[in-house]
Amino acid sequence: MNKQDILVKSAVASLLAFGSLALTTPAIAADKPKMEQCYGIAKAGKNDCAGGKGSANSCAGTATKDGQKDSFVLLPKGTCAKIVGGIPGHA
Repeated sequence: MNKQDILVKSAVASLLAFGSLALTTPAIAADKPKMEQCYGIAKAGKNDCAGGKGSANSCAGTATKDGQKDSFVLLPKGTCAKIVGGIPGHA
């Protein structure tokens, strides 16, 4: 065997080893948690978006004061009900 044969065989063996490793490694897929809109708790300028018709805000970062009732932040479902002043769902 010459050096080129050894190099080719070792390269093929490496590819096969790494390929089989990829097949045996379980895929870790993080499930996205269900989110809900939580109104009335956003700090000024830190809201994710605004309320419905008649809202003074158009979207993210437009709340002009803390705790604005027509501005929400997205939180994992069930979290808003645990926060004082948090209003789950639509305002």
